[in-house]
Amino acid sequence: MKLLYIVPKIKNAGGVARVLSIKANYFVEHFNYEVHILSQNEEEESFFYDFNYKIIFHNIHLKGNTFQFLKAYKKQLNKKIQEIKPNCILVADNGLKAFIFPLIVKTKLPIVFECHGSKFIEEKHQKNDFFSKSIQKTKYHFKDFGARKFTKIVALSEESLKEWNVKNGIVIPNPSWIHSEKIAALNNKKVIAIARNSYEKGLSRLLIIWEKIIEKHPDWTLEIFTDEVDSLKNITADLKMTSKIKVSAFIKNIEEKYLESSIYVMTSRTEGFPMVLLEAMSLGLPCIAFDCPTGPRSIIKDSENGFLIPDNDFKMYIEKLSFLMENEEIRLEFGRNAKQTSEHFSTEKIMERWKQFFENL
Repeated sequence: MKLLYIVPKIKNAGGVARVLSIKANYFVEHFNYEVHILSQNEEEESFFYDFNYKIIFHNIHLKGNTFQFLKAYKKQLNKKIQEIKPNCILVADNGLKAFIFPLIVKTKLPIVFECHGSKFIEEKHQKNDFFSKSIQKTKYHFKDFGARKFTKIVALSEESLKEWNVKNGIVIPNPSWIHSEKIAALNNKKVIAIARNSYEKGLSRLLIIWEKIIEKHPDWTLEIFTDEVDSLKNITADLKMTSKIKVSAFIKNIEEKYLESSIYVMTSRTEGFPMVLLEAMSLGLPCIAFDCPTGPRSIIKDSENGFLIPDNDFKMYIEKLSFLMENEEIRLEFGRNAKQTSEHFSTEKIMERWKQFFENL
């Protein structure tokens, strides 16, 4: 089996790159697949995650205005497909250009859309006026139209699949990559969050919550791992919370940081199937998140392995986070349940589903 993945970026520290490193490595090492990954405009960067040496990487250069960009995209895609001659093409891209992919490639090969985010993902706050709403509605209709042109859509959860008005979808969750018998002691007064400093990840919402939390729990600290360290440090300084929030760059040995923490917090506005929740639960951390579309509700079982908060209910989020801080026994109970939850998403189980999917396709 020869696979070709189409992604915007593969060398960064993002969730899609993490997932593809796990899956591509497994395909090569356990199924003896030939895996090609095609990314855009990142020839000079170095890889954040580790990839098997047998995986073949390709890069295309895209620049210019929208017309020039799309023209180059079409030309270079078709050229690469002809060169590689894969058995299946998988598109893992949340951008709008992903949905024109089936319309611009000249092939009869199966084309699969890997849905790693909500259909309603936005990069910035959306206005509520008539014109802005019309633009959004048109965009979502276009996504549905493009999605139906793929041979298959692979969503990460039933909730995610329901967002799409399609009949060609199936569900295969992300695998949990951490295989460790270690679990966090949950006795450190430390909360952890890992996210890009972008609108959809909602770190600004976390800062609002933490400002209220430390009024009642000044002995607790929050550690955030992110991409824009300096800008987030400046914000925490302006809020006079430098001593209560530690901001660090993404690191590879993140397991150690989970084990030092007692609670994982997420304040995303939209998600796909957040790997960070699986990672945290694999090491026995209770988690708390807003019930945003669509990922957290597929992993967090409210009041069993963490808390799922109605979206934008800051008051309840603060109450539940405070409750976890104040009750070590509840943290330990939730942590044990979280560890069990993560085992349902073991790499072996999930990757066998992918193997069956390709064989049936």
